[in-house]
Amino acid sequence: MRLGIIVGGGVLEENFARSFLQKRLAQEEGVCLIAADRGLLFLKHCGILPDYIVGDFDSADASVLEAYRAEPRVTIKKLNPEKDWTDTEVAAQLAMEQGCERIEILGGTGGRIDHLLGNLQLLALIREQGADGYLLDAKNRIYLRNGSFTVRREEQWGKYVSLFAYGGDVTGLKLEGFKYQVEDFTLGTVGTRGVSNEITAPQARVSFLAGKLLVVEARD
Repeated sequence: MRLGIIVGGGVLEENFARSFLQKRLAQEEGVCLIAADRGLLFLKHCGILPDYIVGDFDSADASVLEAYRAEPRVTIKKLNPEKDWTDTEVAAQLAMEQGCERIEILGGTGGRIDHLLGNLQLLALIREQGADGYLLDAKNRIYLRNGSFTVRREEQWGKYVSLFAYGGDVTGLKLEGFKYQVEDFTLGTVGTRGVSNEITAPQARVSFLAGKLLVVEARD
């Protein structure tokens, strides 16, 4: 499964993002690393060379691009500022075109709330096109599921697992291996019922009959 990593233009916690990138690039072969607009500034600061640079560069000094134009390993895709999609969505589509089945997005949660909401919608688009998308920061790992899945306690992002019905009710929900368990439950789109559950078994299982779940693994 090829991994694509997008560094977006939102707020990045430097120590976390730098460490995460270094570890991923060392452990995974054939990573497709994409800088989306202002994300290029972070990669340049870290001395990490992307494979692709995409964006309209309305939030990143276009002069920064000049250092990469002569670099044969880097492909630059400059976009019209008046476009129908965000730079991050264009980057995600590019990653899938390159055969990435798992896409991890840094800089997609902090900063403007409208971009965060757009990136949550982007997770749905990535899922619809057959890949897995993740929004990552120092405290959260966010992803979408439209079928049953498991979470291993030793691999979870933090202490808490929160579940949200996405785009409509989730029916027949069953939680096993959690502190708060339910069976044949309907999780609706109103209220906070699914927030801050905890895994108590080595592996927790989430199953449901219909709907989509937005999953947030979080730590304080």
